[in-house]
Amino acid sequence: MTLRSFIAACLFVLAFVYPALAQDNGGEPAGPIATQSDAGSDRAIDRRIEEILSQLEGLGDVFAQVKSGVVTLRGQVAEPQLALEAERLAGRVEGVVAIRNQIREVSSVSKRIVPAWERIRNRTLQILNQLPMIGLSAIVFTLIGAFGLWVASRRWPFSRIAPNSFIADLLRQIVRLVFAGLGLVVALDVLGATAVLGTILGAAGIVGLAVGFAVRDTVENYIASILLSVRQPFRPNDWVEIGGKEGSVLMLTARATILIDADGNHIRIPNSDVFKGIVHNYTRNPERRFAFRLGIDPAADLTRARETGIRTLAGLPFTLDDPGADAWIEDVGDHAVIIQYVAWVNQTETSFLHARSEAIRLVRHALESEGIALPEPGYRVRLENGEEPAGSSPRPARQPAKAEEEPAAGNVRADDTISRKVAQERARSNRQDLLDEDARQEIG
Repeated sequence: MTLRSFIAACLFVLAFVYPALAQDNGGEPAGPIATQSDAGSDRAIDRRIEEILSQLEGLGDVFAQVKSGVVTLRGQVAEPQLALEAERLAGRVEGVVAIRNQIREVSSVSKRIVPAWERIRNRTLQILNQLPMIGLSAIVFTLIGAFGLWVASRRWPFSRIAPNSFIADLLRQIVRLVFAGLGLVVALDVLGATAVLGTILGAAGIVGLAVGFAVRDTVENYIASILLSVRQPFRPNDWVEIGGKEGSVLMLTARATILIDADGNHIRIPNSDVFKGIVHNYTRNPERRFAFRLGIDPAADLTRARETGIRTLAGLPFTLDDPGADAWIEDVGDHAVIIQYVAWVNQTETSFLHARSEAIRLVRHALESEGIALPEPGYRVRLENGEEPAGSSPRPARQPAKAEEEPAAGNVRADDTISRKVAQERARSNRQDLLDEDARQEIG
């Protein structure tokens, strides 16, 4: 045999013989097929199959005919799955070579209703027989759940281990859920249905995952509220800036932080943004520095301009001696030298905005009284032919103001309007506030 003939034979086997061996048998029993059969063995197989089918509900009208090991099933069944069950059972009898399923499905309504009614009756009888155990399981579940509710209703130890009332309520809810789950497990064990628990937990996990994706933002805000209630980064009536929004803290709820701005408007900021964002708390430290800039004539004595401003700021009744006032040259512009003046005030007694306003007014007056000019921006126009515009005259330099009597500082007392609004709204509000005046506040 040549190599070409050998390859052709192999291809013939792969193309025709192997697919014929590997194809599905269409319900025929697996295993070797007997080479010979007699009438006695066929009758034995027939009797054995009909004995098995007669013992099963719904297969009493099915009979078998066997010839040379080939079984033909005939008869009527109420449901398609019964015909498949009869075929499966016949295939397990020894000596069966092949099965032809010719069982017909009954179209009679009465014969279809009777098996269904029998199943309902049997299930009902089973439930009635299990009523004592079901009642005992319900009693066990109720007792364990009631004990969990009693434990959760105690003030101690939750008030001792929790940093605030919100966390204490959260721990109580967790205790209730734990005891409810424990009661369910014990009740199912008493009933002998612990296998149901796995199905319940699997369904609960899938539902929880779907709900978690649907309310992701709400869950994120809720977790952030828990962390904020533990950290307590601010107190009610603290003046803060969060995400570019500035106002006095009204309250911290389970979803948002509520501020009242300087115009009396409410600002709701999601707790997730508060927790992840930058929080400026201006009330935490009562001492606050204000700053402003003034342009000084470049020809003036800059040292005297600095000292005059510092002396004026230090002499104001609302500025602090420690830290003291200060000033420095910040920049040199086209028409003036920019000097930065700073001073500190106590925010609990002084209005920050009013103090800064009065400081600018009084320092400017002091500089002009000392003959230090604060020039205005000016521009020089030059024509191409070198001539001045007709009718124009040089602009006179701005003269320092004449010395006048030193003005007194105005009223810079702290404004408590927003503080009173916060107190009034907190007194009227029935919502749970997560801020606790007695809780430890985080550092920084």
